[in-house]
Amino acid sequence: MEKLYNGKLESGLSPTTVRHIHARIHTALKQALRRGLVFRNVAGLVTPPKRAFREMLFLTPVEARKVLSAAQGDRLESLYILALTSGLRKGELLGLSWNNIDLDNHKLRVEVALLTDNTLAPPKTAKGRRVLSLTKLAVDSLRKRKIVQIEEQLLAGSAWRNQRNFVFTNSVGSHLNPSHLSGRLFPALLRRAQVKRIRFHDLRHSTASLLLSLDVHPKIVQELLGHSNISITMDIYSHSMPSLQEGAVAKLDALLSG
Repeated sequence: MEKLYNGKLESGLSPTTVRHIHARIHTALKQALRRGLVFRNVAGLVTPPKRAFREMLFLTPVEARKVLSAAQGDRLESLYILALTSGLRKGELLGLSWNNIDLDNHKLRVEVALLTDNTLAPPKTAKGRRVLSLTKLAVDSLRKRKIVQIEEQLLAGSAWRNQRNFVFTNSVGSHLNPSHLSGRLFPALLRRAQVKRIRFHDLRHSTASLLLSLDVHPKIVQELLGHSNISITMDIYSHSMPSLQEGAVAKLDALLSG
């Protein structure tokens, strides 16, 4: 088992991805053990690699506005707006279908995500399957996106490939390449915006940080992001909590001071 994990690491997979592989093997062997198909769960004897620490970055309000300004007119403008205003993961954005969006009622339903192997999978936890309220900014941009996509479909004709009704596609309707988005398109946007370089996933961090800085309750942020419990949200975004604590103490002081 350790040889397998080491081989995956040497092939370029991240420790986090290898941990996911370990978890799936462990679950599969656990079920096999219950059915009497194996005598022991050998995955339980192996320690998976530790998660690699990566500094969490996020956009300030000024930087976020610069990014949105630089995205104006971009073919994927609505994707960047939705990412920054919804906190959706990259896979959730790329796996998003028009069937899961209600523009009239400003709602979006998260049901699947596009994985790195280009397959669709449901959220890992019950909290991941969620319904979000959309900002007017996101709704307006999605309406424009729908018009652009219809125009692209007409131009592509029989070459159109969007059988799953994806929201974000290339010019012939196929789903966007996650690596191309993260490695080329998004960095190019950041350069145009003249802001620090961050990962695409940091847009999700930025959403949470911006909301918490506006004194939005962490429970709401948890539900928006789809975290399985609020402790995850609190642990990840503790850097944004001081202002909440200061505000709470000030309110308590005013109440007791009469």
